[in-house]
Amino acid sequence: MLIYKIFRANEWAQMQADGQTLGAPIDLADGFVHFSSGETVQTTAALYFADADDLVLVAVEADGLDALKWEPSRGGQLFPHLFRALRMQDVVWSRPLPIVDGVHQLGDLS
Repeated sequence: MLIYKIFRANEWAQMQADGQTLGAPIDLADGFVHFSSGETVQTTAALYFADADDLVLVAVEADGLDALKWEPSRGGQLFPHLFRALRMQDVVWSRPLPIVDGVHQLGDLS
């Protein structure tokens, strides 16, 4: 099962340069890397990245990912949280996440 992380372009560039990341400022503050499922990523984009451009959507395979826990968050929904650095080798794919008419264009999430 794929899970998704939304990065700002500069955060993604830094991860690529470093080979890993502990995440964005909110991830650092919370002590884990926040992810979304396919069912929650659109809402995450709308709530936390409404005015952001230059976004990158990153997919990670959750099955077998060590230090991943599913924990309740918004409205009791379960969200994947990674309790270690996200490494480039964890990434299945990445692509730009454009906004068209105020809506993030996720495309095919497979």
